[in-house]
Amino acid sequence: MKNRKTTDEELAFILEEGEGYTLEFKQNINEDLPKELVAFANASGGRILIGVNDRNQITGTDLSNRTLSKIEDMAAACDPPVTVRVEKLQRHGILVIHVPEGANRPHRCNKGFYLRNGTVSQKMSTQDITAFIQAEGKVRFEQQLRLDLDWEKALDETRLKHFLTLAKITPKPDKANLLFNLGAGDFKDGRFYFNNAGVLLFSKEPTRRMFHVSVICALFKGTGRADILDRKELKGNLLENVEDALIFLKKHLKLRWEITAGSVRRKEILELPEVALREAMVNAVCHRDYNEEGTHVMVEIFDDRVEIYNPGGLPKGLSEKDFGRRSVCRNPNIAALLLRCDYIEKMGTGIERIRAVLERERCPAVKITYNTMFSLEFTRPTYEIVRDTKEEHRIKASEKTSEKTSEKTSEKTQDKILRHISANQGITIAELAKALCVTSRTIERNIKILQSQDRLRRVGPDKGGYWDITNKER
Repeated sequence: MKNRKTTDEELAFILEEGEGYTLEFKQNINEDLPKELVAFANASGGRILIGVNDRNQITGTDLSNRTLSKIEDMAAACDPPVTVRVEKLQRHGILVIHVPEGANRPHRCNKGFYLRNGTVSQKMSTQDITAFIQAEGKVRFEQQLRLDLDWEKALDETRLKHFLTLAKITPKPDKANLLFNLGAGDFKDGRFYFNNAGVLLFSKEPTRRMFHVSVICALFKGTGRADILDRKELKGNLLENVEDALIFLKKHLKLRWEITAGSVRRKEILELPEVALREAMVNAVCHRDYNEEGTHVMVEIFDDRVEIYNPGGLPKGLSEKDFGRRSVCRNPNIAALLLRCDYIEKMGTGIERIRAVLERERCPAVKITYNTMFSLEFTRPTYEIVRDTKEEHRIKASEKTSEKTSEKTSEKTQDKILRHISANQGITIAELAKALCVTSRTIERNIKILQSQDRLRRVGPDKGGYWDITNKER
């Protein structure tokens, strides 16, 4: 991209698409500019447009040599200095600051170390800086240019058009500049080349270029991996793999139907919320370690659970205590592309959305594990786990063998509920479900039975009230 000039057509596209992983708008030069300079230099480089507000509108700025000297002084004051090239768009009153990826990273300004993450410049902690230095010298998979590919022959026009529709971006005849501005490739010696992120989203047959990027879906009989009932390998681009994995999940998970008052149409409801499954799939393809070629993103369905996992544990710089609260992205360019087409709502919030929707739908909480793999395990609500002091039995709630067994199991559950409430009147349904290793619906059903038998009563409202064991039960 060295010494490339920004054309009027490219500027129009930049203003239409807005800020992103490699683009920042600033109305004026202020004390925050050094922060943006080091953030881009510490990441993959980018451009800062001075004279454009945060609503993507041109406001114009001073183009004098004095302004240029101020920018160069700010870049030189960073440690180590940040290399910049400033371009004047005279007709529009805009300055474009081109910031290449730093050769001597990490850079810092007077406010500290910063790194570009999505559409924001995020301050780096000591742990981030240590991990960053350890990882230096490695070129990120998603940024590697595919010099072996003729991008025009590899480009899948349908996939590009679909992405632009989702991102609400008007197609442009100059596709090389379009892909460059999306972060799907770069120019080298005057020629454009796809990077790996571009191949994953916009090329024909991505798995022919990189065999390990497919997604494997499998349905097993029972709760182990001995018997496979159905298996499918998904070989589309990232967006298609997410959608096709959801089709596989919906094919094999159970549905229930709900008819709301005033409507004659029935609503299909999946036993596990589709929103949570979609977030899990997006998380898997977005944050997997693509340098690990020995395994795939996996979607596995068992009688009692669904597991979605991907290669790579927590990314470097993210500690266990910060997981779910801070965002450190392993593949920021891929994440930025998914953010553009609304597959990611906001950086670093996917896990929290999964937890929230499961709680709202009264499903068991997701189990998260991470070492060399990152795994999300969803307990299927159609399965009930019953534990006693000797052993653990897994029993399908919909297939209990006899009414007698059902009554016996319910009586045990009710006794356990009463013991827990006796110890803690303020205990919630969710806490009871977790303590007894059953679903919230099972707790609610048995509490209704206890109330109908005058063994338990509720004092006060659902929120703020408590359970009281009746005199009869005492």
